[in-house]
Amino acid sequence: QEAILEVVQAYHPLLQTIMFTTEFPHPLKEMVSPDWLKHLLTPEGEAECPQGELPSKEEIFKSYRSLLRWGGFKPSGRSKPAAEYLVRAAANGELNSINAAVDVLNGVSLHVGLPIGVIDLDLCHPPLRIDLGTEGESYIFNKSGQEMSLKGLIVMRDQEGPCANPVKDSQRTKTNEETRRTLTIVWGNRECLAPALMAVQWQKELLVRLGAKVEDVTTIFEPAPEA
Repeated sequence: QEAILEVVQAYHPLLQTIMFTTEFPHPLKEMVSPDWLKHLLTPEGEAECPQGELPSKEEIFKSYRSLLRWGGFKPSGRSKPAAEYLVRAAANGELNSINAAVDVLNGVSLHVGLPIGVIDLDLCHPPLRIDLGTEGESYIFNKSGQEMSLKGLIVMRDQEGPCANPVKDSQRTKTNEETRRTLTIVWGNRECLAPALMAVQWQKELLVRLGAKVEDVTTIFEPAPEA
């Protein structure tokens, strides 16, 4: 029996990642998003959000930008957290269906206000670790080959290098038509944890509704380095 996936997170005073794996019953090319899922990609889909006390989206965005600044990253312009892009895209009617895995993530991220990542588990090579990008690190984030600098940004890395972050995931490990297994990363803030907990639970419920199996991932948090 395979060991449950473990991810090591380097010390960060604010970051609280919560992760889980998903196994879909079919490759994503055979998993057409139903209408109820596509509805979540619209502003009106917010009505489906589980009931619970959450800070306003502006408060969540503000707390998240301060989290990203801790490592020296500037979360503005094209480097805004992914959830802020989704709000604008949905308002303009431009948040389209991609595949079932990404649609669940985008719908929840849009309405909860937290950045969430999803990668193809079969395209990444553990061990997995979360820490800060270093000077000169970058990766390609889309099919047209655009690169983004990762210096000072929170990143997840595997044996081959960085593969995900709260702004844009790496093209190398993105889901595709053949994807069957994914790793979801909810980039939570310890000082504002309710949105992350809600995002995890809601995504799991939606994925199970699609017939998928979900399993928690163990995160090993490294202590603060000694002064």
